[in-house]
Amino acid sequence: MTDLLRPRRSVLYMPGANERALEKAKGLACDAIIFDLEDAVAPDAKVQARDRVCTAVASGDYGLRELTIRVNSIDTEWHADDLKAAAQAGPDAVVVPKINSPTDVQQIEQALEAAGAPDKTKIWAMLETPVAMLHAEEIARSSERLVVLVMGTNDLAKELHAEHVPGRQPLLTGLGLCLLAARTTGKVILDGVYNDISNQEGFVAECQQGRQMGFDGKTLIHPSQIEPCNEAFAPSEVEIEQSRKIIAAFEEAQAEGKGVVTVDGRMIENLHVENARRVLALADAIAKLAAG
Repeated sequence: MTDLLRPRRSVLYMPGANERALEKAKGLACDAIIFDLEDAVAPDAKVQARDRVCTAVASGDYGLRELTIRVNSIDTEWHADDLKAAAQAGPDAVVVPKINSPTDVQQIEQALEAAGAPDKTKIWAMLETPVAMLHAEEIARSSERLVVLVMGTNDLAKELHAEHVPGRQPLLTGLGLCLLAARTTGKVILDGVYNDISNQEGFVAECQQGRQMGFDGKTLIHPSQIEPCNEAFAPSEVEIEQSRKIIAAFEEAQAEGKGVVTVDGRMIENLHVENARRVLALADAIAKLAAG
């Protein structure tokens, strides 16, 4: 399965210092987990959380979920030791906050390789500052090991002096620049978190907005957000059926030597067929993940 087709609809942050939360995560229906050593862990608990998270990653107790570790940022005292420990634990990816330049990514890559990280351990870069928005394409191109861009919308709003408002108008320029960078370079891109866990309607609306914009999935802060997020970022039954019809009509027309293809009165081109095949491949990948 390619990185672009691996389901990443729901990507849940789990606090690395909370043993109960790590245990609970084994039974949650999220596509991926970010074991967090950064914001969710107090300074005096960083070392213990690092050991706990690395043990969890190596346990094999999380099924087919993608397991990642968010290390502390480059400018902190814990960063180097976090990277070494993560490299040895061998998660699917290391999530690095506040990436601002290609040099940052290359520094991470070199440190992982020096610490013996397996090839399967990729880099997820968090983009959460104005300078990262303006250099998103350069960052996305900086390493083959970098496969996912993660929007850090809380920090971006803070840096912009922007308000959190429905529709996220103050953030749309930055989100759009990063989406363009991801699609230009063939990377996966995840939308940022939604803070008000009590506002289910607002959360669903933001999921729908993210899906419409083109995000592959969304990062989450609470298990209650998983189910609606999975639904929002998965192909619907209508989309799946329509995709099958498009592919069947196109293949039939090709076999008959026809130059024009229509489905339900709509002219079909190669781009529609490519999108239909992507929808079916993603639906198949989601089904396999659910089957365990």
